[in-house]
Amino acid sequence: MSDATLTTPGPQGAAVRLERLLPDPPQTVWQALTDHEQLKAWFPCEVIVDGGLWKVGTSITFPFGPEADNVTLSGEVLEVREPELLVFTWGDETLRFELTPQDGGTRLVLVDELRPGIAARNAVGWENCLDRLAGKTPAEGKDAWRSAFEHYTAAFEPELGPQEGLPASAQ
Repeated sequence: MSDATLTTPGPQGAAVRLERLLPDPPQTVWQALTDHEQLKAWFPCEVIVDGGLWKVGTSITFPFGPEADNVTLSGEVLEVREPELLVFTWGDETLRFELTPQDGGTRLVLVDELRPGIAARNAVGWENCLDRLAGKTPAEGKDAWRSAFEHYTAAFEPELGPQEGLPASAQ
């Protein structure tokens, strides 16, 4: 497990930070963050960028499948600085991806600004997503989710208060 941490609270009241060192250069990682087909390999849902171009003000749609009750979130691109920074809303949350060259690869920092009660759940979810982005197979199954959720709940509750339960798929 690569521990997620709490960082300076965002407008929602909380922000979770995850970091990965990836072997590819920033331009290659940027493509994984912005290319529709590459996003399918690691992002938790479909990502549909209006017009296909990541530019400030562009609308984004995030449809989930039947395992998530066919929910669709909407968002908007807030900042784009290729290949260094991509910021967009994802429903009520704001996702910030920062890419920095390091040791021939890329240091990727993801900050998820969210409401406090879902920090533990989202930390587990993003940890799994970033593992897939890094080419690793995340721990699978209900027990793996439950264990990671309990870890983050214990870490985050003292500062953020009670954490909402596991997603239905992990119960």
